[in-house]
This record gives sequence, C-alpha cells and structure tokens, in this order.
Amino acid sequence: MYPVPPHRRSRRGPARPLALALAALTAASLAGCTAPGGPATDDGKAPRPELRRFYGQRLAWKACGELRCARLTVPRDYGHPDDGKTFVLPVVKAATADPDRRIGSLVYNPGGPGASGVSDLKADSGEAFTAKLRARFDIVSFDPRGVGGSVPAVSCAETDEEEWDEEDTDEDEAPEPLTPRTRADRARAVADADGQAAACVRGSRAVLPHVGTADAARDLDVLRAALGDRKLTYLGWSYGTSLGTSYAEQFPHRVRALALDGAMDPALDWRQRALSQGTGFRRAVDDYAEYCADIAGDSCPGSSPEEMSELLDGLYERAARAPLPVTDDELYEVDARTLLDVVTGAMYSPEDDWEELSRALAAADDGDGTRLARMAESDAPATESRRARRPRAAAENDDGAIVAVSCLDVPHPRTAAPYWKALDAAEKAAGSYGTTSVVDELTCKDWPVGSGAGHPHRVRADGVPPVLVVGTTGDPATPYEEAESLAGQFPGGMLLTYDDIGHTAYGRGGPCVSDAVDAYLIDGKRIRPGATC
Repeated sequence: MYPVPPHRRSRRGPARPLALALAALTAASLAGCTAPGGPATDDGKAPRPELRRFYGQRLAWKACGELRCARLTVPRDYGHPDDGKTFVLPVVKAATADPDRRIGSLVYNPGGPGASGVSDLKADSGEAFTAKLRARFDIVSFDPRGVGGSVPAVSCAETDEEEWDEEDTDEDEAPEPLTPRTRADRARAVADADGQAAACVRGSRAVLPHVGTADAARDLDVLRAALGDRKLTYLGWSYGTSLGTSYAEQFPHRVRALALDGAMDPALDWRQRALSQGTGFRRAVDDYAEYCADIAGDSCPGSSPEEMSELLDGLYERAARAPLPVTDDELYEVDARTLLDVVTGAMYSPEDDWEELSRALAAADDGDGTRLARMAESDAPATESRRARRPRAAAENDDGAIVAVSCLDVPHPRTAAPYWKALDAAEKAAGSYGTTSVVDELTCKDWPVGSGAGHPHRVRADGVPPVLVVGTTGDPATPYEEAESLAGQFPGGMLLTYDDIGHTAYGRGGPCVSDAVDAYLIDGKRIRPGATC
C-alpha cells in the first residue's frame, strides 16, 4: 500500500509513520471503481430523483480565519440515499482575488488517500497556487468521506488495552525484518496485518464499506453542484489523480478541465503497483546516493555513490539486529523499518530533505540515531515546494483512512501465499523497498468488509474533454511510467513531462510547469506532444 506505510513499532514503542503523499497506498484500481447504485458514465442529465436533495444544497459559507468554510452533506450509501445515513464533509474556500474575472471554482485534492484538503488549504490560504489561478478561480478543497474532519471518520486507533507498553515488551524478541523469510517472521507479519485490520473494524465497522474512491468521486460531483458550477475544474496530486480519474469515468460530460499530477495507473493490479512503487523508491535512493556523493560535499557521509549505497545497506543491517540508539529520551530508537520510512520519506522532497538526511545518516553511521528519529517524528512546516511533501491531516486518522480506502477499492488475494510469491520478484527489482511494499499489502488480505470494488483496467471515459497528466521522471511514489500510461488511456489525453526528481511537479517545477498547467485550467490550452520542462 502506498504512500503511507502501516504503523510500525520498535522496541521502545510505536514509531510514528511518515504520512507519504502523496501518492498514493497500492490503489491499483482506485481510479476505475464504479459507485454502487450508479452508472460508470453519465450523459450530463440531472441526477436521480432520490439524490436531488443532496444536489440541491447550497453551501452556507462562514469565515474561518482568512478563508471561508462550509459543510456538505452526502449520502453514506449512494445505492440507498434515502436511508437517512450520511457523511458531513468539511469544505474550505480561498475566494478569488479578482471577482470580476472569476471563472468558477478550482477544486483540488492534495493526495493520500487520507489527506485532509481542508487542513492543506488552511495551511497557506491558497498561496501555493499561482496568482494567475487565484485571480480566476475560488480555490476549494474538502475532506473526503471518512477522512480528517468528515463526520463520521475512519478510526483504526488501538484501544487502551492494546497500546504498546514497555513493561510488556519481550526484550529477547528478534526485531522484525524488512524482508520476512522464515515461517516465524511471516507469521508475525500476517498477525500484525490482521491486527491492524481488526482495529479498523472495531473503530469504524459501519463506515468502512462506504469510504471507497468511487463514492468519493460522486461526492465531488455533489460538491460541484453545491458550488454552483455547471462543470468541474479539478487539480489532483498523487492519489488525487485516482479521485479525478474516477470522476472522469463516472461523469465525463461534467468535466471542464482535469489536471492530474503524479499519476496512478488504474491498469495495474496490487502486485504490479507494489513493484512499481518499490522500484521507484529504489531508483530515487540511487539518485540520492549519486547526488550526495557528487554535490552535497562535506555533509555527505560517502565519497561515491557506491560508498553511500554500502553505508545505507550497513545501517539497515545494524538496525535490523538492534534499533539505532538516540540521545533524546522523548524519541524512539530507530529500527530498520523506521530507517526505511525516513529514507523513502526524504525522497518526496529532495530540495527540503536530502541535506538533513545526509547529516542524519552520517550521525547514525557514528552510532547516534537521534537525527533520524527526529526526522521520523517531524511534521515539517509548509514550504514553497510542499506539494512534494506529505499532505496534512486534520485529525490523526490518515493512516487508518489510507488503509480503509485502499483495501476497499483494490482486489487483493485472500490468502498469504500470493504475497510471499511476490516477494522474490520485488526483492530482485527493488530490494527492501520492494519487499516492504508487498508486505504492506497484507493488511488487505482478509479485509472484513470486502475488497476489490473495482478491477485493474484501462480508463473508460468517452466524452471527457482533453485531460492533462503531469509526470516527473524521477518521481519515487508515482513513477513516470504510470503518467505515460494514464495519459495514453484518456481520449485526447496530454502528457507534460517534468524532467527532475521528487514527487509531483506543480508547485515545485517552476514557471515552465505552472504556466502550462495554468493555461490549461484557465483557457483549456492544449500542450504539444512531447512537451517537457
């Protein structure tokens, strides 16, 4: 699953997971799910009569700091919208800076699944978008069903009885390996995955069947209507590309413009997706090793890419034997999985994180894991390049939501054997980055409310206007090959290539990227084949 790894523990306690954007857990067919009770496509006609009360809403905006906030009510089950059960979703708006030139609303999703669009927009009041876009659109985002401030929200928190207790820890228990090879290690991995699934059931049994991406895309159409827009203008990063693709498949005639940055390919199954992302991270770490040795200078603990790779491999081996110690009693020691999460998390935003990662690895090589532990605990503040970072959640349910959405949407094997069979290919292609991607999928093995609402397939969105897909050649979480594939699946699809490293492009790719995306969203301007920034 990606982009957020499941909750992991070291001997000293739970290591806080990195809520990676961005991109996405293995949502292999998130983009193509058809919502219960509705067709896969529409002809632009009015909604079904039983949905009219939802579509007839007008948002009651209230001031919330510099922004305007409201709440949107949507049916919990689109197959039975009259049963009285609903989700109430927070919505936030940064009003256009030039009302006289306003085109409408630009709705965006920052990634996940599990990321709060409300928290994301509140963090900078829309300043991450260019002045051109803010002059022509109200910038709008929302918390998808089950996420953040949604009522109800997914909760997979442990009960008090299950919380980690140092006194109950078996100090003689071997650390959990990144690649489980023995029968005992595999049994422990399955038990951990089953425990996470059980915690979600205890906390959210009634909600879990209804948090899929297809239903979230239907909510997006209700939001479009409540905003007073005849057609949707949308920008999605990472997982947001799956949400946008699902919308295009269900409502192709209601799309005005759709920009998808950091694309996820709906044609990949769970195994292919895990292998794709694992390979993406391995390549990114190789890029980091080369950068560190060639450019970083004194802050780099290695003098060549080969030396950096050896240092990393050595640290993984040491952390697998025993967690790396820290000097701060408020921090957890760094086990092998925490180390991997820190390294992969830094791949999202090289310009922000690589220098600190180099210093942290150097300190760890000298026996001090404190810097790494701080990176694991850090929720770094926003920067101008924050689109490559991990999106914020309004509540501490981002890990639970990402699992709940992914397991509901994507078909997974119901026994452990296929996961173990996939390990060899993943290890050969991507080492520990591949094997952990496969093991993370185990949580969906026996998902208690069903799984696989969709299936891997090519996009079906006849009638949708040209869609703009943006792909970054060195993207670790949503590899470039997936952007190439997705652009080719849309009728008239366009691909804008950003030739650089890091996750996603808009907001960090400079004027070349922003000018092209802005021109498309504002005027529908097409880009030439092979366009590269």
